[in-house]
Amino acid sequence: MIKRWVFIFCSIFVLLPLSSAYASDNFTQDQLSRGLNSVFVFVAIVLVFMMQAGFVLLEAGSSRMRNAGHIAGKTILTIGITIFSFWAIGFGVGFGNGNEFFGTTGFFLGSDTQDTSFRSLNYSDVPLALKFMFHLSFASVSLSIACGGMAERAKLHVYVLFGLLYVMFVYPMVAHWVWGGGWLTKLGMQDFAGSTVIHLTGATAALVATYLLKPRLGKYTDYGNASLMPGHNQVFTVVGVIFLWIGWFGFNPGSMMTPLEDGLLGYVALTTQISASGGVLASFIVTWILLGKVEIKSILNGLLAALVAISGSCAFVEVWAAFLIGTVAGVITFFATIKLEQAGLDDPMSAFSVHGIAGMWGAISTGLFAAPAQVERIGIGERGLFYGGGILQLGIQLLGLLGIFGFVLIISFAVLGSIKALTGIRVTEQEEITGLDVSEHGTYGYPEQMKS
Repeated sequence: MIKRWVFIFCSIFVLLPLSSAYASDNFTQDQLSRGLNSVFVFVAIVLVFMMQAGFVLLEAGSSRMRNAGHIAGKTILTIGITIFSFWAIGFGVGFGNGNEFFGTTGFFLGSDTQDTSFRSLNYSDVPLALKFMFHLSFASVSLSIACGGMAERAKLHVYVLFGLLYVMFVYPMVAHWVWGGGWLTKLGMQDFAGSTVIHLTGATAALVATYLLKPRLGKYTDYGNASLMPGHNQVFTVVGVIFLWIGWFGFNPGSMMTPLEDGLLGYVALTTQISASGGVLASFIVTWILLGKVEIKSILNGLLAALVAISGSCAFVEVWAAFLIGTVAGVITFFATIKLEQAGLDDPMSAFSVHGIAGMWGAISTGLFAAPAQVERIGIGERGLFYGGGILQLGIQLLGLLGIFGFVLIISFAVLGSIKALTGIRVTEQEEITGLDVSEHGTYGYPEQMKS
């Protein structure tokens, strides 16, 4: 009975706007197309926004129980910060008319139009409000990645101050370079859904935060050996990754902003899934061979790394290349996680390994495997090295990822370093031992368990 009513409700939701359009004397094919595109983008926004639930479960499950409530709560806080910051400044900096480095129009989005303030977004016919909401969801994902490097020891106000500046200036400037008509747009950098713009940018900020905050108490012995600090709920982490995986169907196909582009929607979804398979299988095999057991955290990281890597190339590469891209991402993320931990970087969420290293590989892989037919179809850049394109596109991809990495690294050091000098960025030892649930919020995320 319930399923029947859900079906009826969904049918009304989808068909009522279309029936109204048909009833109008002025109905045109363009209106139908714009309506379908708008519904498609709205669904993509919901899917990407739902990824925040995935981040909550993944990060909380990967942390100790005494910090779980804090991680869940700060996610809501950072989403609120993102919405305000992107509306006020970030959207204009990222996609407003301007120069090759940042936009200068469209701040405090209100009555602006694409023609007057956002010419870089004229490629799609959906309303400007939906374009804002879609790119807002991308910005929130990038900030969530950045905040992952601060887990279990950062003061709450650091998320607020850094989040404001990150979403107003850091992320939007990178987005403007690649997607908003900036210098990398003009060079023809290929990043369909953000391997570099979203993931590498957020991961680089997370790397800086991890370095400046220093390791969690007890992470390393007096001899410098890393100690295991497992999260409190592995089921949470798995469910969180599944939420993120589902959200990726809004992330990659949604970047088209239309379901009507000659089968491209299904193609992008297919390459995304095939790449994910490569990441899962590769990480499964490498952990089994090297560790003698199948480590669940490594499989989850391999899956996410594959999805990160294919985000930039999902519309440019052939299906076999998508599997290879995911496979390589799963392997390099496994080794990167180990090496970074051995180097003294305590990254509880493996943010830089999963989103940074895999994001770099995603940019490079497009320069290698961009297929001529797909490049012509999308109309950005040139064919890859293995298709006779020489090193031109690969060189552009390398220049782009190095420029983005260097810019975000420097700005993040400046911002977080200034906050550290002025107010401090890490809680006290006693607060860290007690847990951030109590020290920052006055209550436990699991009151019955923690007080027993």
